[in-house]
Amino acid sequence: MADLNSIAKQIHNLSPGPVEITLQDGSQAIYQISKAEFFQQEFQAEGTRENDEPRYRFVSSEDNESILIGRKEPDESTWTMVGRIQEIGAVETE
Repeated sequence: MADLNSIAKQIHNLSPGPVEITLQDGSQAIYQISKAEFFQQEFQAEGTRENDEPRYRFVSSEDNESILIGRKEPDESTWTMVGRIQEIGAVETE
């Protein structure tokens, strides 16, 4: 069996809790992960972003090489692609 995606493993290990995510375009935000799970190699998580209403979904790419983020507004029925995760870090809580 191939290795699990390292970014997905970090998200899984830090959940439930806040994580700082940097996308490939360089943008950064803190997300509160509420649920994270693996289905063999495939990864899926859900969460919210600080001071933001939409729900976010984190999923493996088809080849399991990347973790992608989708966003869904409360009044929408479909997910919109936000980007690809470049880096992830723990958020220190007080």
